[in-house]
Amino acid sequence: MPEVKAILGQHLLAEDRAEDVAHNTDLMVLGARHVRVAVRVRRYEHLERHGNDFTIRAGRPNGTPTELSKVISGWGDLLFYGFSDRAEAHLGAWFIGDLNVFRLWFQREIVRLRGELPGTEISNADGTSFRAFDRGALPPEFIIAEDIGGTSYEVVTDNGDCCGAAAAFGAVGWGAVFA
Repeated sequence: MPEVKAILGQHLLAEDRAEDVAHNTDLMVLGARHVRVAVRVRRYEHLERHGNDFTIRAGRPNGTPTELSKVISGWGDLLFYGFSDRAEAHLGAWFIGDLNVFRLWFQREIVRLRGELPGTEISNADGTSFRAFDRGALPPEFIIAEDIGGTSYEVVTDNGDCCGAAAAFGAVGWGAVFA
């Protein structure tokens, strides 16, 4: 979790020289409200075959609310989704997704699919299930930042404004960051 916190800090904290000069503020958290982040890190063995997918728990045999039902109900602002490196010691690849964009896409897909849930259902032997979603099927503004194996960058619109949740969190001038 320390690596995840460090990455999120890079993307949710900003330096603002004008604020520093005027108000003794070296760093600002982007946004004035709590930001809820769902975190899922998968084993390296899943990266090659499922590197463009992300999964969210969708069913439990005991009826306990699942991550998908919580997300669709409005809980969570961001999704940090990653894969460990080959040694299973650090993160190998990751992305930060905007759950507000996901929710809107999910609802529109249900309509488009005439009541069917989007994504692919994956059932486990223990009775739990997940839905797998292809990142490429979601709108581009879903991805706020990602590291696809050594190069980290944030998604910025043509006019320099950051997309999706980052804009809602007050991001100004987000640009390329290389890890």
